[in-house]
Amino acid sequence: MLGEAFYNTFKGDYDIRASDIDVNESWLTELDVRNYDAIRQDALKFKPEFIINLAAYTDLEFCENNPDETFLTNTNGAENGARISEEMGSTYVFISTAGIFDGNKDIYNDHDIPSPLSVYGKSKYRAELSIKDICTKYFIFRAGWMMGGGQKDKKFVHKIIKQLIEGKKELYVVNDLKGSPTYTYDFAENTKEMIATKFYGLYNMTCEGGPSRYEVAAEMLKIFDLQNRIELIEVKSDHFSQEYFAPRPESEVLDNLKLKTINLDNMRAWDLSLKEYLEKDWAQIVKEKVS
Repeated sequence: MLGEAFYNTFKGDYDIRASDIDVNESWLTELDVRNYDAIRQDALKFKPEFIINLAAYTDLEFCENNPDETFLTNTNGAENGARISEEMGSTYVFISTAGIFDGNKDIYNDHDIPSPLSVYGKSKYRAELSIKDICTKYFIFRAGWMMGGGQKDKKFVHKIIKQLIEGKKELYVVNDLKGSPTYTYDFAENTKEMIATKFYGLYNMTCEGGPSRYEVAAEMLKIFDLQNRIELIEVKSDHFSQEYFAPRPESEVLDNLKLKTINLDNMRAWDLSLKEYLEKDWAQIVKEKVS
């Protein structure tokens, strides 16, 4: 999801070496962030000014069931990149998450102390701490509920779209979880602007606003002009407790306080970014499938 946006955003101004464990694009090469020696040798040849780590397990249920695998990728993999960046004098860029908070506050700024509930959140917070210990030059950007990527989208927005395409006329959506949707292209653009500065450090970086899952789904139906044809049913999180059993904070709403302070918060309102994403990647497909 995020890799596509970063590649398209950066490719006009930077020489890029993009890698993944799943080589599904012509611009990708195969590398695994868990393999320190392979990453290091590749970096020594390419001599990057920036090392940007977008790699992570993000499926919360997978992470709960596979904690060792999760920490190996999300934490150890992040530490590998940090050590290599420090050795080479590169700037390290790491993507963290709003999921490192416990949800007891309505809104979290950059200075609030994390207290993650899930294995996923713990693995990302541990990575944050390690990067601060290892790196001299680093950016850590905390994203919210990610949206973007078209067919690569694996998150909430795509799950709603999938149900629409499958012909569902009733959608059950939780109303007790709030967050800050984060469009991949907005995130990539703001990252590009930030790393051109030397304002190193940790930043919240989400689209503006803090809707519930239900409010996001309602806005999607409005954008697709389906609000009078699809019934949206509000439920509590426990409605999906068997399928989505990993602990989730009630609020993952972030305030981009530090970005605002330095006048570098170019993240748009969440509903504007959602509209752009859906109209660009999904509107025609949904129109053809939903009769």
